[in-house]
Amino acid sequence: MRRITVTAALATASLLLVGGCSSGGDGFPGERRATGPAGSGSPSEGGASAAAAAPAKGSVRVERTVATKLKSPWGLAPLPGGDLLVSSRDTGKILRVSAKDGGQTELGTVPGVAAAGEGGLLGIALSPDYSSDHMVYAYFTTDSDNRVARMSYDEKKPAGSRLGAPDTVFRGIPKGSNHNGGRIAFGPDKMLYVGTGESGQRDLAQDEKSFGGKILRMTPDGRPAEGNPRPDSVIYTLGHRNVQGLAWDADKRLWAGEFGQDTWDELNLVEPGKNYGWPLVEGKGDRSGYVAPVEQWKTSEASPSGLAYAKGSLWMAGLRGERLWRVPLKGARPVAEPQSFLEKKYGRLRTVVPTDDGGLWLTTSNTDGRGDPAGDDDRLLRLSVT
Repeated sequence: MRRITVTAALATASLLLVGGCSSGGDGFPGERRATGPAGSGSPSEGGASAAAAAPAKGSVRVERTVATKLKSPWGLAPLPGGDLLVSSRDTGKILRVSAKDGGQTELGTVPGVAAAGEGGLLGIALSPDYSSDHMVYAYFTTDSDNRVARMSYDEKKPAGSRLGAPDTVFRGIPKGSNHNGGRIAFGPDKMLYVGTGESGQRDLAQDEKSFGGKILRMTPDGRPAEGNPRPDSVIYTLGHRNVQGLAWDADKRLWAGEFGQDTWDELNLVEPGKNYGWPLVEGKGDRSGYVAPVEQWKTSEASPSGLAYAKGSLWMAGLRGERLWRVPLKGARPVAEPQSFLEKKYGRLRTVVPTDDGGLWLTTSNTDGRGDPAGDDDRLLRLSVT
């Protein structure tokens, strides 16, 4: 179990941040510009690109419905061999879904999950050494906080009891009825990235003493990762409202999808040490010292949760918007306006994950209490995209 604290000096720096001041106009106050650790997903925009520009227009085809009757699906993790793990926010269970026929097998229930509002069992991810350690990571809400734990997965045990006892690697992330963040993912550097929310307490996003409203970067056992903006802290970026989408492009740049409040949802290019403005800026503001989003959407058109990279584009799943957005990239910039697909066809869209062959897995979120009609069936889809 780890909870990383920061020094008293950071509290003084935090006050400067809230006032919108920064010694260099970017990053944390008094800090040299962070360029990011090797392989962290943040090369410079001017660097060579491994990917050609995506075409301005793309396409989406639903190949098949893989599974139905899922209950409040949230996290999605492809297994070696093709099957998928799906977490259920409200029940605290993790299921294995057969990619071939949609058959569902329960691994077990994550102990300590306290599902309420937008909290519960949220993101899941496989260990970067899964082939040898068989560890599954989960982000979940408890009675006191949000935390990350890892559990061994033993396929040989009976259904319902295949998860080992949870080993909490990080705790102390603020919880609330809303804005719990919850997306976790291992990056190209094999470090664990965690998207958090400010739990409805706006000031936490600018408070360097809090893990709320941040993107965190840590080792698999919850320690600050080498190359972080501050060596004693897991905080990678700050000034976020509610991060539920994380994805890396072909050049290992990290992108994040983020919920706005009343006006603008955001797609952000994530660079270590940077401040993304909330609650002082929402959308493409021009306030010095804060990073503007690469793209923005009206909240009625997006409410972004999952984010994935495939075929040269970023794909963002929209909850309230009930559609899948495509953002074609050339390096670190879009080459055309975002394009929407599947609008109003499957209801709320929660999580999108790339397949091994350039397609996408996509889950709906109509049983989370906000579906129309509430309680509608949730499903896992297999998409072909260009």
